[in-house]
This record gives sequence, C-alpha cells and structure tokens, in this order.
Amino acid sequence: MTEHSETPTSSKLTKATDRAAEQLQRLTLASVDRGIGPVTGSRSYAADRLTHADGDVEEAVRRVVRESVAAAGAAGFITGLGGLVTLPVTLPASITGSLVINARMVGTIAHLRGYDLDNPHTQAVLMLTVAGSSAQAAASELGVKVGQKMAMQAIEKLPVKVVKAINRKAGTYLVAKYGTQRSLVTLSKAVPGIGGVVGGAVDASLTRAVGAAAKKAFPLGY
Repeated sequence: MTEHSETPTSSKLTKATDRAAEQLQRLTLASVDRGIGPVTGSRSYAADRLTHADGDVEEAVRRVVRESVAAAGAAGFITGLGGLVTLPVTLPASITGSLVINARMVGTIAHLRGYDLDNPHTQAVLMLTVAGSSAQAAASELGVKVGQKMAMQAIEKLPVKVVKAINRKAGTYLVAKYGTQRSLVTLSKAVPGIGGVVGGAVDASLTRAVGAAAKKAFPLGY
C-alpha cells in the first residue's frame, strides 16, 4: 500500500494557512506603513506622540505602549475598525484588528528609536516581534544558525534572500499567535455576558507582552 505524505484535507488546510499567513504578513506591513482605517501608520503616530512627549523618545515609547494596550482592550474598538472590510483578509475582524494595533505599536517603537521601517531586516524583526517569535527560532527552522544574539544583530548578518524567507515564516507565526491566543474568546461566547470582557483582557494582555518585546527587539542607540 502506497503511503501519501499529505491527504487532500491536510493539503487544503496547508493552503488555507499559507493564504492566511500571506494576508497577515501584508496586513502587518500595511499597518506600519500607511495604517488601516482609523489606525494611522507608525511614522505619523510616532511623530504625534513625540510631540506630546516634548521630544522625549522614551516617554513617547511608554505612551505608545500604554495607548495601544488601552485600545486593544477597549470594548468594541477592535471589531469597529471599518477599514478592515476593504482588505483582502478573510480572518475575523477581532483577530486582524488586534494585529493592526500591535503592528502599528511595534513599528512606532522601532521608528522612534531610529530604525528604518523600509529595511527588510527591520521588517523581519518587526513581524517576528508582533508574532511573539524570535529571529533565532525562525532562522533555525530554515536551517540557518544565527547564535544567541539580540534580534537585530542576528537578522542583519543574514543575506536578504534568507531574510525574505524569514519574513514568510513570520507569516505562519502570525497565524498561530493570533488564532491560538483568541481561542479562549471563542469558547467564552458560550457564556452570555462575558465574551467582550474576556476578549478585551486577552487583547490587552497580548499587546502588553508585544510592547515589552518590541522595546527589547529595538533598543535605543543601536
């Protein structure tokens, strides 16, 4: 009897995951570059918050994290992102909305601390940070050893071809992160009255963790 490495069902699942990964990758970079719906892009958000912080970069960073956590946890904010309906993204707005906020936050922190958001190396670290993974883990899955360095040090040593492959890998991490993290929210819908509360708590907690990771991934004065 001949064994097949992939059944029709698993093949469809893989293709669906790949499509979602590509969509979330594009959504992440779009959120950083130009913003989505009412959520402005990272550069303009950074400029505005730096002005409010009287030019103090670190105060602006702290404010960005605080505001992002509050926005992610606010009831109705995530699903109220009208701009999402115009995107070629088939995942629920509750998932993509959380991703938009986190991506914009990480991009803003990177920009405030002097990193080029158009640089593919920066983009790779940014997406991995939003996805809750690391440069080391992504490179390892591709058969590349980068050592135990901080994210930017690890990534910038790699050829652009490898970095682009890491970007694609980051897309699958995004699917896993934003799908799995919200499983609790899906289950909570069976209990009337607590779905929104649980959803806000999960989103706020995730955003807080991503913000802390972003401050480590993009150190000031690097």
